[in-house]
Amino acid sequence: MTSQANALVFRPLPALLAALAFFLAGITYAADTGPGQFPKEIRIGYQKFGTLILLKSKRDLERRLAPLGVSVAWAEFQFGPPMLEALNAGSIDFATTGETPPVFGQAARGSRLVYVGYESPSPEGEAIIVPKDSNISSVADLKGRRVAVAKGSNSHYLLVRALAEAGLGLSDIQVSYLAPADARAAFERGAVDAWSIWDFYLAAAQESLGVRILVDGKGLVDNHEIYTSRRGFAERYPALVKIVLEEIAKIDDWTRDHSAEAADFLSRQVGIAPSALERALKRRRYGPNDVSPELVEAQQKIADTLHAIGLVPQPIRIADAALKLK
Repeated sequence: MTSQANALVFRPLPALLAALAFFLAGITYAADTGPGQFPKEIRIGYQKFGTLILLKSKRDLERRLAPLGVSVAWAEFQFGPPMLEALNAGSIDFATTGETPPVFGQAARGSRLVYVGYESPSPEGEAIIVPKDSNISSVADLKGRRVAVAKGSNSHYLLVRALAEAGLGLSDIQVSYLAPADARAAFERGAVDAWSIWDFYLAAAQESLGVRILVDGKGLVDNHEIYTSRRGFAERYPALVKIVLEEIAKIDDWTRDHSAEAADFLSRQVGIAPSALERALKRRRYGPNDVSPELVEAQQKIADTLHAIGLVPQPIRIADAALKLK
């Protein structure tokens, strides 16, 4: 049981102030890296979601970086918060997560996290689900029920927002903080009543478990995929970070135009049925964007919300972690 205030108090940074903060005070610019100024290796964290796993499997980035003398080391994580702990600890150089983990990552003591890019919103790519024969018909019905969610994940924020819209808080439900694989097992055996989860886990559950979506992210969250790096690494090697983002853009374009082929390829990598993966890929938005005032404002809203209910202990200023690659 997690005890939080029942009502959320939203104190988002106004749009104009967010934009001014981004452009005038908080943003750091990284200069281009000259010839020969590349590391011998870039260490990239990835998950079984998004298109970064396709980039890894196709080895396009390795081919792009080989002439520069840069190798790529890939590290798999089950979800975002542990990945960003590794980023802050200096164990990886580049990471991809949902929109909420970077807020917790920035709030960590001694954080070195910086935003370097993000994908367009995909709110349908996460949802709160229940068994198809459940008597739970609305978010309000979750009161007193057991709900599984990965702590600090994008779906954690979805749960917070959905409960707030229903006039509830985390203290009104029984929260089971579980990693996705453990949460699915708990959901299947009936140990929890609902599960707040993201794709590809969401699509897999829809295909194989016969679940019912209670609410997805539409109107509640953006569900951006966020690309982050360590400040020292990104400021020293901005050209390398830009190359990674360029290759992500290429694989995004291919995936958008070849969803069935991408699903078949991914199925061999992640062990999920192609039909489930294609479902997830088709509801995703594609194309990495540079860090923008709109992203800063959206992330500040998440940070302020989580601070208001005590999940983030101190206020944080997202603009301080916004890095503009030049």
